[in-house]
Amino acid sequence: MNFTVRLNFHGDLSLFLKRRPTAAIVERALSERSSVKDVIESCGVPHPEVDLILINGQPVDFSCVLECGTDLDVYPVERHGVTPFKEHRLQVRDIKKFVADGHLGKLVRDLRLLGLDVVYDPAAEDRQLLDRAKIGNRALFTRDRRLLMHAVVRHGYYLRSQHPLEQTIEVLRRFNLFSTLAPFTRCLRCNAPLEAVEKAEIINELKPLTRIYYEQFRRCSACGQIYWPGSHFEKLEARIAEITQRL
Repeated sequence: MNFTVRLNFHGDLSLFLKRRPTAAIVERALSERSSVKDVIESCGVPHPEVDLILINGQPVDFSCVLECGTDLDVYPVERHGVTPFKEHRLQVRDIKKFVADGHLGKLVRDLRLLGLDVVYDPAAEDRQLLDRAKIGNRALFTRDRRLLMHAVVRHGYYLRSQHPLEQTIEVLRRFNLFSTLAPFTRCLRCNAPLEAVEKAEIINELKPLTRIYYEQFRRCSACGQIYWPGSHFEKLEARIAEITQRL
């Protein structure tokens, strides 16, 4: 059994192709029955980046088995407006929980600052990241395309930029998170929610000048870290403004 599959990658999916053709069309010679997922990923494109697959104009999912020569159109996630074949889109739109690999610490700080739930351990190995994504039903952020190709990864995103601010904007747009932003509600250190706390409850943990000049405090519900609107607060507000001005 020998046959050829022709894949047309739309949008920015061409950035993943092993060879960057002028037109994002790849031909794969197959000698056995193969799933659509395997054929697409053999071209270098991680399945979490694919939102719609058409064979001869008809939508299919990743499990579809190819047995003869055919043409595939492969589309990325659409970020704006109503899209064709909406009911056949492969990526979920309402993900609100995430896990990030160890190279994305600055992105994680930005997202937690905005109130988003992002699990992060700079020392985590690949298997730990995959387990956390699977068990917590979290979308995985990474710049390692091979990591996104693991079968256990249901949701994920490959960061295009290496700049933290640009990465933050990418994530907010990709997962349409604008309506869920809640700045200063999550611990920057451990990711747990912050809770308002009376000054009298924590006064013995405050430095002398902080006791004098500040009245409003929040405490992490997990690690106990205390937050108040000091000079650092102004820097965080400036960062939030820098992000929201780009949206």
